[in-house]
Amino acid sequence: MSKVRFTFNILAIAVFTLTVASMAQAQATRTWVSGVGDDANPCSRTAPCKTFAGAISKTAANGEIDALDPAGFGAVTITKSITIDGSPTGVAGILNAGTTGVIINMGAGDVRKTATIRGVSIQGAGTGTLGIRIMAATRVFVENCFISGQNASGTADGIRDERTAGGFLEVDNTTITNNSGNAINVSNTTGTALSVHVSNSRLQGNGNTGLVLGNGAKGTIFNSVVTQNVGGFFTSSSIGAVELAVDHCVVSNNGTGFIANAGATIRVSNTTAMNNGTLATVSGGGAVSSYGNNQTGGVGAPFPSAATTQQ
Repeated sequence: MSKVRFTFNILAIAVFTLTVASMAQAQATRTWVSGVGDDANPCSRTAPCKTFAGAISKTAANGEIDALDPAGFGAVTITKSITIDGSPTGVAGILNAGTTGVIINMGAGDVRKTATIRGVSIQGAGTGTLGIRIMAATRVFVENCFISGQNASGTADGIRDERTAGGFLEVDNTTITNNSGNAINVSNTTGTALSVHVSNSRLQGNGNTGLVLGNGAKGTIFNSVVTQNVGGFFTSSSIGAVELAVDHCVVSNNGTGFIANAGATIRVSNTTAMNNGTLATVSGGGAVSSYGNNQTGGVGAPFPSAATTQQ
């Protein structure tokens, strides 16, 4: 009897090993999607999948999904380190009417916890809830993207970073426009440090604010245009100090250019801040300070004329 049990155990181990090996082989380092693909395909270049969601299950951790043509590839949830790249087509599409375009929520088992979204247009079609929602990751890169039409409610942001374990967000050469909430909202409920760097981007025509930092977030925005929003920048904190550096930017035609509430400091240099309804407001000990090399105009007190330095 023991020999029979031993034989069954050996067979079970062999079946398990073969199954794991088969699963590993089914996940490729690089996969492909196409508007004429099929999610039943292996997502190879000659037999591509149709959606990002279909391809991600067949892509190994730290792998890459590439678009073969400028089609719409559907909303996706990212649970492992991966790159989604639509740049070979110019811009790949996600239509996220009534839902969130990209959710990034990586588990503890992922070592790198890095997601890159490159060359993707995320269009909410007037009912999108969020363009990109970041829940768990160490590093997130948003490059050469276009995010618009997130209008489901007044809190429908282009990018919302709400990680409670901290992390880094890099946004480069990206346009975030015509959303009912904020273009970029970086804040959590724990005060754990979140860092955001925005460069070469346009935050335009959003129903709330261009860039929001809250509860311990640290931010830098460089060589970017922030225009035609209700507010250009909003900073406030009830847990942990918030700091924002604005350098070589254009901040124009917003209701208020710079808002610093309790626990927040905004430092501005080499920036043109013109034609905002109000240039800057502070409350609760917040501060908006200038390095003395900005061009300003609008209603309200100007920036301090004396240069300030970060301690």
